[in-house]
Amino acid sequence: MGAIEIGAGGLAASYVLLIFPLAAMLWLRIPLVSQTLVSVLRMTVQLLLVGFYLQFLFDLDDPRLTTLWLVIMIVVADLSILRTTRLCLRCFAGPLFLALAVGTALPLLFFVVLLLRQPNWMAAQVAVPVAGMILGNCLRADIVGIRTFYDSIRKSNRDYLRRLACGAGRAEAVRPYLRDAVSAALAPTVATMATVGLVSLPGMMTGVILGGANPMVAIQYQIAIMIAIFCGTAVTVVAVLLLTLRSAFTPYGTLDPAIFR
Repeated sequence: MGAIEIGAGGLAASYVLLIFPLAAMLWLRIPLVSQTLVSVLRMTVQLLLVGFYLQFLFDLDDPRLTTLWLVIMIVVADLSILRTTRLCLRCFAGPLFLALAVGTALPLLFFVVLLLRQPNWMAAQVAVPVAGMILGNCLRADIVGIRTFYDSIRKSNRDYLRRLACGAGRAEAVRPYLRDAVSAALAPTVATMATVGLVSLPGMMTGVILGGANPMVAIQYQIAIMIAIFCGTAVTVVAVLLLTLRSAFTPYGTLDPAIFR
């Protein structure tokens, strides 16, 4: 048994569900109706285009195209993080790209090569969705971690400067902020792991079950991907904060205001 196809008619019927949230917005006069409709339209067009391209990518199964697509995914995540955190593109784009690349590649290779034992570790049908799940979670965690780290130093700049004045080096002075930022970034993933299966059935497990696999097989996949996601998240958050220290601070150890847009 494979995944049950919804079909064009079923997909069109699913839009009927929008009546309920849109009605609530209109009744409560929440000014999000037009934004919601635009978002739904963008989601539909984007996913349809990506679906067509992924089908082409899977059929061709060329490692070079797969690698190119993964690089594009990382670049989009890079720009999205910097746009959301309002940080200097020139200062952070390179270090953030490197952190995302390492944090995605490390758990991806472990998952595909060691766990799935794929002879072609860049097989598009495996590498792209797994990398997407890892990268999507890294994106959210990096936004929280980067924003927490630099906003905390900027808001408590007087305390940070006091540490420097008392003889602390830059690495020592930023350590408390680094600890709080990494903790804030990893907390949602830790909470998700603690409640997975009890509060909700996560995406990969649901997809494997809908694909006709045994629930125990689906659970094995879910455990493996959750650990891979947590590894990627931790690596990217710590790496991006450490890699951006040089460009974010002046030679005197103070935070450079030019990094904020």
